[in-house]
Amino acid sequence: MNFLAHLHLADISDTHLVANLCGDFAKGKIEDHPQHLQQGIWLHRQIDQVTDSHEIIIDLLKQFPKTSRRVAPILIDLTFDHYLAYYWEEYHHQELDVFCQKAYQELNTTAELPASLQAIAPKIIQQDWLSSYQTKQGLNQAIKGVSQRLSKPELFDHAIRDVDKLYVEIEIAFRTFYPQLMAYSKIYSRKTPSQYLP
Repeated sequence: MNFLAHLHLADISDTHLVANLCGDFAKGKIEDHPQHLQQGIWLHRQIDQVTDSHEIIIDLLKQFPKTSRRVAPILIDLTFDHYLAYYWEEYHHQELDVFCQKAYQELNTTAELPASLQAIAPKIIQQDWLSSYQTKQGLNQAIKGVSQRLSKPELFDHAIRDVDKLYVEIEIAFRTFYPQLMAYSKIYSRKTPSQYLP
């Protein structure tokens, strides 16, 4: 899952939005991070583990051409955010713009963010990354943005083309899997180890 999905899953499981977002940026032991972020980091890792091991995702990964196989997990995450934004009203009671502004406000005010998240937080907010996922153009821009932040951007040379080829297959996987993930996030939030609770 990517940024929007982790924020959405945090919201529906009644846990801290930005703490869940921190999971992609908080390396090492959970205990080494500030207490108010620990539950979100733990939940983020549980969600990623469920996703990575699910048969729907494993099957989808196998469908990617060799040209993008190594970055296919990233492409699935980004495209799932695209479909979540596109079908947003089916998954959340607030309008997407309202939810995004709430997330940006928390991102602005949450203390002790991991340094790598703190570094890109202004761009996330100023360029409205979350809302931009609604359109295919926004998805393509996100793919380009990720490629520029990684050490081997050439791995993404065929990414947009390969996502286009599997566009419907990714949608079917998202629509089938994401409601299950919503249920998992609520279950796992209630099972958070006590040492990680805020």
